[in-house]
Amino acid sequence: MDRSIDRFCCYLEIERNLSVHTLRAYRHDLLEFLRFVKSQTDTDAGPVTPERVDVLLLRRYLARLHKRNCRTTIGRKLSAIRSFFRYLVRQGALQVNPAETVATPRRERYLPKVLTVDEMFALIQAAASDEPLTVRDRAILELFYSSGLRVGELAALDVGHVDLVEGLVRVRGKGDKERIVPVGRMARQALDRYLVARGAPRQDQPLFLNYRGERLSARSIERNLKKWLLHAGILKDASPHALRHSFATHLLDGGADLRAIQELLGHASLSTTQKYTQVSLDRLMDVYDRAHPRSRGKS
Repeated sequence: MDRSIDRFCCYLEIERNLSVHTLRAYRHDLLEFLRFVKSQTDTDAGPVTPERVDVLLLRRYLARLHKRNCRTTIGRKLSAIRSFFRYLVRQGALQVNPAETVATPRRERYLPKVLTVDEMFALIQAAASDEPLTVRDRAILELFYSSGLRVGELAALDVGHVDLVEGLVRVRGKGDKERIVPVGRMARQALDRYLVARGAPRQDQPLFLNYRGERLSARSIERNLKKWLLHAGILKDASPHALRHSFATHLLDGGADLRAIQELLGHASLSTTQKYTQVSLDRLMDVYDRAHPRSRGKS
């Protein structure tokens, strides 16, 4: 079964062109499942093969996962297992996919964490000095809020990916899909100031550098964001993804079309984008409950 997992991961890398992060997640989930299978199987009867996995064994595995994982994580792990066995069926190594009839747990209701418009303005304004690393971080915060990039997408940008004249940034997102996203006026100004401080770097150089002159990592971007949240007096434990959520939610609140937001975010499915409608509705109901005289409870 180990070799089957290796072949499947090679297929995902070469044929499906999945990202390194996604490949790592698939391999991790499948190897975790393999360890469980080995612990439940009589190894004296021979090596563990895919044919020895049945529906009952899968259900025992899911029961164990339920003890320490949320439903979203369980669903992801089951999806990886189902895709693995589906691949083996296509390759003729199996007759039936044992995971096909195992129900996926209903996903938990998840609403993304967002900052308010005032909090976003305060966060960006906190990075206001002329110190080089602060100028860099101001450009990062402005670009996050202006264009709604994923942290990995932002970290991977080169200088040539940004067109400050046209106000556009070329992004390579999930599945190696490329999209063009607008860059707002304030973000263009912050980026121009940063690039001038860099001394007009070459087009093929990383856009954002650390203090050693190397590409700034996604982890460092997140760590720096925590620092600026404290500087701004914002007590929310917001991640770079919260800035992406804030970008989408504020666009929707301002009247932007959901399809347009889907394109800007690079979502493959509109259903992924639709969670922002729930965020806006919850906020609207909160305002209503606090403001309408026939909604407020008696004090």
